[in-house]
Amino acid sequence: MNEGKTSWRFPRTFWTGNGAELCERAAYYGTFIALRTYLIRVVGLDDVQAGVVAGLFGGWIYLVPFFTGAIADRMGFRKALILAFVLLTVGYATLGVFSTLVPVLCGLGLIVLGGAFVKPVITGTVAKSSDNVNRARAFSIFYMVVNIGSFAGKTVVAPMRIQMGVETVPFFSAGASLFALLLVILIFHPPASGTAQPRNIKETFQGMWMAMSNLRFLALILITAGFWSIQGQLYASMPDYVLRMAGETYKPEWYANVNPLVVVLFVVLITQFVRKWKPQNSILVAMALIPLSALSMASSSYFATNFNLFGISVHPITMMMVIGISVQGIAECFLSPKYLEFASKQAPEGKEGVFLGFAHINTFFAWIFGFIFSGYLLREYCPEPSTLSEAVRQQHTLALAGQAAMPEAYAHANYLWYAYTAIGVASFIALLIYIWVTNRIDSHAKA
Repeated sequence: MNEGKTSWRFPRTFWTGNGAELCERAAYYGTFIALRTYLIRVVGLDDVQAGVVAGLFGGWIYLVPFFTGAIADRMGFRKALILAFVLLTVGYATLGVFSTLVPVLCGLGLIVLGGAFVKPVITGTVAKSSDNVNRARAFSIFYMVVNIGSFAGKTVVAPMRIQMGVETVPFFSAGASLFALLLVILIFHPPASGTAQPRNIKETFQGMWMAMSNLRFLALILITAGFWSIQGQLYASMPDYVLRMAGETYKPEWYANVNPLVVVLFVVLITQFVRKWKPQNSILVAMALIPLSALSMASSSYFATNFNLFGISVHPITMMMVIGISVQGIAECFLSPKYLEFASKQAPEGKEGVFLGFAHINTFFAWIFGFIFSGYLLREYCPEPSTLSEAVRQQHTLALAGQAAMPEAYAHANYLWYAYTAIGVASFIALLIYIWVTNRIDSHAKA
């Protein structure tokens, strides 16, 4: 590439890597959106157990790459990516073939390990395939590819689940991973050097301890985890909530696609709008919006009839889910442009880079908490029909067909969303207190 000349042209390695990333994201989100339902209906777990397993799976996906990045750098990008997609193909296929807990857990472990190699390798490839002038464009393409993969995976698996059963969904993910593996083997020839990852795992642990033992930084991580625990309900509570309250023919996978669609449409506009704001002000807007998202989802129970939208009859759950998820997407657009800037200001002078490396560990905490909490809430307010008596199950089936009232067991299903509204409000208040306290500490330090 010609340094100093702006261009949208990148080497073949860049496009091959992004193609593999698209396949990996489609595979991941295709299975992840259906994971809780799969664990309950295929493996036989209850709501709480499924929440624990899915939460640990989702959380570790965000933690393990801190360590596999250093390993991938030493292995070489091509070998690491081949290993990654072998693990992913075998992992997803294991979920499709087996239906008992132990092999399923092993399959999920392989997926975590394989996925943890993909992210640092592809981001490293994007960085090495671009120069200082074109790097922003390169990463904008990469993030668009991530969203396209997420959108495509969830779009494909919805009809699969309805027509062939949730047990077939992992086979789609295995196929996407196998295609990516062939792509890497045949035409992926990356730059020789890797990314600026820690040189060894010991340094990774040291950096993590430095960041997480800083109370100021840790408090910000935990407060913003409240935001992501609500956003994570797209995968934790929402799919089973929709299927149990609206019916099997509804497509929560497609509802979840509203989030990346809104982000793609509005993130540039909102980023430009808040460019001169103090970072905490933009984050506060996001934290104020996120409880409104959960509140919108809770309000569907107050509409007795379908909405008439341009002549189309729309179920209240569909309408309010789409509104709530759209609010989440807008909130994310306010949070993302300024979060890293704000997080860097919590670091001691000279340690900003180390702290930024772990700034997104809030998602690790959010996924584990959000999925486990959602398991308890679903069991209490919106239980799996198979756990109820035959008479209640029959009434539930008739209710979904519009031929009976919803059973008493589902009378307060929307309380689930009120619980997350409360978490959002508490996180917003906590951030206000955090900003007030840290501003006072900083002003005293300058005095």
